[in-house]
Amino acid sequence: MSPRAAPRFAARLAEAQVALMLLTRLPAGRISGAAPSLADAVWAYPIVGAIVGGIGAAVLGCGLALGLPAAIAAVLAITACILVTGGLHEDGLADLADGFGGGRDRARKLEIMRDSRIGSYGTLALILSLVLRVLALAAVAQVSGAMAMLALIAIEAAARAGLGVMLRVMPLARAQGLGQLAAGVTGRGMAQALGLGALALFFALGIGAGIIVAASIAAAQVAVSMLALRQIGGQTGDVLGAAQQIGALAAWLAMLTLAQ
Repeated sequence: MSPRAAPRFAARLAEAQVALMLLTRLPAGRISGAAPSLADAVWAYPIVGAIVGGIGAAVLGCGLALGLPAAIAAVLAITACILVTGGLHEDGLADLADGFGGGRDRARKLEIMRDSRIGSYGTLALILSLVLRVLALAAVAQVSGAMAMLALIAIEAAARAGLGVMLRVMPLARAQGLGQLAAGVTGRGMAQALGLGALALFFALGIGAGIIVAASIAAAQVAVSMLALRQIGGQTGDVLGAAQQIGALAAWLAMLTLAQ
């Protein structure tokens, strides 16, 4: 590696480490020097997603190889992904459902979303999301275990790529929180994240299927963004987590139709 390239590589590695620290509970090593901002790390979100999906895919493959029913293997795979992330995005989905479902006005919705307790709306949202994802993953795995494994990696990557767009274009719903810390995403970082997410889908699924799944994720996350703008006037960390979850769910429903 040339002397000029070494500092750039070190900076990119540090940004990827920050993304791994933020989005998972996996060990990311120590960062030498000043840590990059959360905004600088956005480009690496799809890489972290691919790691999460890769762990889930390995669990799915082992389960299928041991002769477990596809449904059981799918449950174990999704559980592995949740354990790796600490349920970060699932928590965002639950908070968003509770806030938007139970709040009377913007201030009350934001207050509910900051409450660590889960309510009936959040519980129902989590149950529906997990059941649908598990059933879709199991159905695809019954058609082709290899397809399901590749799709899990690609979808986990692509569903995080769109978060950079939301951080770039959506206003903050409140001055504090993850959304504020990650504000200031550059157009370059956003484009790199989208490019990595698209590459993951095209490599795993092919161009045609990749475009369909990418469009499904984009449509779902645009819908979440529009809902958040209407309900609370912008994005928060919970909105981003919910967008990842709903984007992944839309992708699996698209995969279910493609695998038939």
